[in-house]
Amino acid sequence: MSLFEKLRGKAGRIDIKKRFNLLGRVGQGSMSKVWKADDYISGRRVALKILDKEKTDRFESRFAGLNKPSEGQVALGLIHPNIVRSWDIGVTLEGESFLVMEYIDGTGLSLLVDLQSDQMKRYRLRYLIQIGQAVSYMHQHDWIHRDLCPRNVLINEENQVKLIDFGLVVPNQPQFRRPGNRTGTANYMAPELIMRKETDQRLDVFSYAVSCFEMYTKRHPWHAAMTIDSVVQHINQPALEITALVPKIDNQIATTIMKGLEKDPNDRWQTVAEMVCEFRHAEARLVDVARHVAAQRKAARKKKHRANRASGDGETQSDASQS
Repeated sequence: MSLFEKLRGKAGRIDIKKRFNLLGRVGQGSMSKVWKADDYISGRRVALKILDKEKTDRFESRFAGLNKPSEGQVALGLIHPNIVRSWDIGVTLEGESFLVMEYIDGTGLSLLVDLQSDQMKRYRLRYLIQIGQAVSYMHQHDWIHRDLCPRNVLINEENQVKLIDFGLVVPNQPQFRRPGNRTGTANYMAPELIMRKETDQRLDVFSYAVSCFEMYTKRHPWHAAMTIDSVVQHINQPALEITALVPKIDNQIATTIMKGLEKDPNDRWQTVAEMVCEFRHAEARLVDVARHVAAQRKAARKKKHRANRASGDGETQSDASQS
């Protein structure tokens, strides 16, 4: 009998304390707790996410009869460099579902948004693009994230984005797009979701645009709200202009973000991929400009250096003739 089989209890449940060496808590969401742990089976350092059974069952009951995949089933199928890798799923002896994921030694994007540090300013556009790549991958595989925000993004030590938390993900299918399932993080919810209208992947476009706006401005496009009722301002008021808050922002980047915040989904970008394309074009142009400026400065330094040498040689020759 293998070690893995020995760890299984009734109905294939796992004794968490025997399979993992729990090293400490590293995070907690509204429906889960996350532990840093060593996995005795694989020998890996992992992040062990244990879902709250009562809250998970309450959420899943909204989709009774629809054969909705669990968070673990969704996560196992997501293989992308900007999405946290999940290796295994299971059930504890207490009946709680768990996910075994790669452990990311890094920083939450929400902290970098608050700090607006040199790291954030230097890599911000790269982060925007990588987040968009992750969401585009999910959309291409017919998933809607439904909870896209800086809190659900980690940045590792190589400044690589890792999208996390797939607890609210649903298939991009008609039965899951019907009105009524109003879930997500209030300040990032699209107007059609708040108004309980039919939704699709464009609600992720809106959440992505809000996140991009926040990464540049350290605030939301509307006054922050704590409840769904107060978020109705997303419907009744226009978004703040990002150029008013960040006057030096590149025009193409600003325009791309603002279009993603449109109230009517038909007026928004229809896909996150379109936004990523605009950001890539802006990045390429800005890199070219930076290289051109650097080349001009280098040429100016060389010219000044040659002039200084010529001046020095002239003084030397003059001194020699006088002597």
